[in-house]
Amino acid sequence: MNDNRFVENIKAYAFLFPFLLVFLVFLGYPILYSLWLSVHEVPAYSDWYNVIGDMEYVGGKHYFGLLQDKEFAWTLILTVYYGILTIPTTIALSLFLAILLQKSFFGRTFFRSAYFLPNVLDLLVIGVIWILLYRPETGLLNILFHEIGLLPEKFEFLTNPYSCLPSIAVAMVFKGAGFGMILFLTAINNIPKSTYEAAEIDGANEWHKLWYITLPLVRPIVLFMTITGTIACLTAFTEVYAMTTNSGGPPVTFFGETFKAANLSGYYLYRGFIDGFYGKAAAVSFVLLAIALVISFANMKILNKQD
Repeated sequence: MNDNRFVENIKAYAFLFPFLLVFLVFLGYPILYSLWLSVHEVPAYSDWYNVIGDMEYVGGKHYFGLLQDKEFAWTLILTVYYGILTIPTTIALSLFLAILLQKSFFGRTFFRSAYFLPNVLDLLVIGVIWILLYRPETGLLNILFHEIGLLPEKFEFLTNPYSCLPSIAVAMVFKGAGFGMILFLTAINNIPKSTYEAAEIDGANEWHKLWYITLPLVRPIVLFMTITGTIACLTAFTEVYAMTTNSGGPPVTFFGETFKAANLSGYYLYRGFIDGFYGKAAAVSFVLLAIALVISFANMKILNKQD
């Protein structure tokens, strides 16, 4: 019996080994190498893949340095603001669309496909589309808002320091809502019809069914979207790169200091590597990873307590 179990285990490990090897090569090694970089000083503009001989061990210098880095603190503030703008809005819009498109009506399949389509487009494509929509002279949004009197003519959405990041957030909500809609649709369709029928017999109206049945049963989707949204905010780069033409947004003054209005933590990390500050950038990546893990575990704890 034990021999058979041993043989079965060997077979299982044999099947798992190729995937483990791929993980170690493409994920494990880069993670360990980044950790190594984060505790070393690397000469600026050295080749990141051939710098081991030029490294100087500095321990936690880069991590402690981030505590005094005003620009890094600014990127975290911006990232929190960006998360507040995008995560709740995406979840609410996704749920709203799912509830609407869960009902049977003519053209439902078309609308489901139309709302999901932005999710399959590349972020660069989304960025270009919204740049065209935001254009001061010919952008559709500028023309529309000017016609109804909401905005002055030729409003600069992406070069105004106060509207730049919210404008990027709108584009990302537009992209992410379709994916969330599919998740909520799946969850809602898995709720037994008998549950709603029993509630109707007890006199529940549509609002009661939404509040007491639908929302509690789709909480795992809310948790999933919150965690993935948090990670997306912490690593946001492509949307900033595309919609600010790799500038990080217009300058803005905050407590006497000048920063970039869309310099999110993911873009700050990218600039660190591009500018040759490999050790510092690697330290930033692990700080962001730690923040993402803390927020994810906190969300899971909150959900478990509610259950």
